[in-house]
Amino acid sequence: MKHLFSPRPSSFLLLPITLVLLAATLPAQDVVLQWRGADRTGYYHESGLLQSWPAEGPGLLWAFDGLGNGYSSPVITSDRIFITGETDTVTYLFALDRSGKYLWKVPVGKEWTINYPGARSTPTVVDDLLYVSTGLGTIACLEAKTGTKKWSYEMQQDFHAPRNTFGFSEGLLVDGNLVFCTPGSPDTNLVALDRFTGKIEWISKGLGEHAAYCSPLLIRLPERNILVTFTAHALLGIDATDGTLLWSHKQDGEGDVHVNTPWFEDGYIYYITGDGNGSVKLKLSADGSGITEVWRNKACDNTMGAFIKLGDYIYTASYEKRLWYIQDATSGQLTDSIKFDKGNTIFADGRLYLYNERGLLGLFKPEGPKMELVSSFKVTWGTKAHYAHPVICDGILYIRHGNSLLAYNIKEVR
Repeated sequence: MKHLFSPRPSSFLLLPITLVLLAATLPAQDVVLQWRGADRTGYYHESGLLQSWPAEGPGLLWAFDGLGNGYSSPVITSDRIFITGETDTVTYLFALDRSGKYLWKVPVGKEWTINYPGARSTPTVVDDLLYVSTGLGTIACLEAKTGTKKWSYEMQQDFHAPRNTFGFSEGLLVDGNLVFCTPGSPDTNLVALDRFTGKIEWISKGLGEHAAYCSPLLIRLPERNILVTFTAHALLGIDATDGTLLWSHKQDGEGDVHVNTPWFEDGYIYYITGDGNGSVKLKLSADGSGITEVWRNKACDNTMGAFIKLGDYIYTASYEKRLWYIQDATSGQLTDSIKFDKGNTIFADGRLYLYNERGLLGLFKPEGPKMELVSSFKVTWGTKAHYAHPVICDGILYIRHGNSLLAYNIKEVR
């Protein structure tokens, strides 16, 4: 391996040129334009990936250093990678090319530095525009080509948003011409903005609670589209057209750390939280106007690592016991547990990727009520906590570890 100089503030690592050329010739399969992929589930629709890894892990294509502090994930277009990072209390949006070369960075706004300082929110890309949020409540629309800001709000000043415990963290959701955000104030709880101009289209009072840390889900029904997200002590279902509160599901407990994006499948909503009801299955009415609880299991208490549902089973981490659970999605009962410490979960091409908070990345084979460890390796490059969710795009596994973004080749050689 040899290190090559590249424009500040990056450092660019190259493996032998044959590996780089191999990655460059892979056919483009997809892009990743928002938090946890196309449908916010962490299920990456890839094929032809390695089904096991060498003992040292998959080949590292490149590493970009210089992002500053942060736990956000990258988003990836046909020719660029966008990611946020904090330096000296300011969040910057970085643009790299697909080989990890630094292109530019622009300041977005003030970032959270009280506890776990660093950028929290994954950007959202729609066509030629980017939507970004910071921990102290700046939301902004920028041009993807140049980073030029088109419009912005300060949620604390403009929407009376109170500070929460760990800073604003949602990945902004776009539907059609609307972009949604959650200031969490009693009078301006959720807001829909025209994504081109920033004009306020509607304001919802929700339940008047401060914002949690959830990146919302959009459920599309024949009757209506529903914005599903958490505020401090409840899951909310909001009519995405006008902001009407359709229903809510109250959380047991005093904590407000509800981070995981819910999952919708076949008329049911699934969610998992560490500071509330644990794992829950809700039946959504056909018109989306109401919910009925099917089961809950408080033992399953993933705080911020998300979960994957495959067929009749849910795969997720436990916060308190630092285990990974397999849960029957029909009954809510736990069917197995694995000692692998707590962390994040994504899925692609028949394999679960479990990235724990100690920096160990495991490749697991899901087997219904159980799962089997196939391979693992330790992520040692980077800084501070291993909190960022991995991303898979076009046969490359991206891992953000603090100041660094790492790109691993996980495409099977044929």
